[in-house]
Amino acid sequence: MHSKDNNKFKNFVQGLRPFSSSVPKSLKKYLRKGGYNYSNIVDNWTKIVSKKISDCCFPITVKMGKEMRDGTLVLNVLHGKELEIEYKKKEIIDKINSFFGFNCIDKITLKIVQEEIKKGRNQCSKIKNISEINKKIDKVDNNQLKNSLNNFLKAFNERNE
Repeated sequence: MHSKDNNKFKNFVQGLRPFSSSVPKSLKKYLRKGGYNYSNIVDNWTKIVSKKISDCCFPITVKMGKEMRDGTLVLNVLHGKELEIEYKKKEIIDKINSFFGFNCIDKITLKIVQEEIKKGRNQCSKIKNISEINKKIDKVDNNQLKNSLNNFLKAFNERNE
C-alpha cells in the first residue's frame, strides 16, 4: 500500500515541538552565521580586550567558518593606531578564544578609519537637571516603573561621570 506524505509537520508527543521550529527563519539564519558570537564580542569588547585596545579599535563583523569555528574578525582601527593593533592581533585572538572557550576566531583583518567615530558615550553627558526629571518621575502612577526610572537615572549618571 502506498502512502503520501503531504503533511509538512511531524507528529510530536502531546503537541510538543522542538525549540528550533519556534525560532523565526530570519533569526535562524543569523544564528547559523555566527550572529550570536558577533553580538557577544561587541557587547563584551572592553571586557575581553583591554581599555587601551578598545579605545583604538572596535569590531565590525565576524565571518565564521564551518561549524562555527575558525572565523575572521574584522576590526575598524583608528588611523595611526594600526601598527599597535597589528602587533596585538595574537593577544586579541587568544583573549576572544579564551572568552568563548573554543577556537572561535582564527585571524583578524584590520580596516583603517580616518577619523574617530563618535560613540554614544561621548555624545551623552551627565544629566544636570536631576530635580526637574525627579519631579516628572514622581508624577508617574506605577511604583515599579517609578523605581525603574530612578535606577536608570542613577546608573546613567554613574556611567557618564
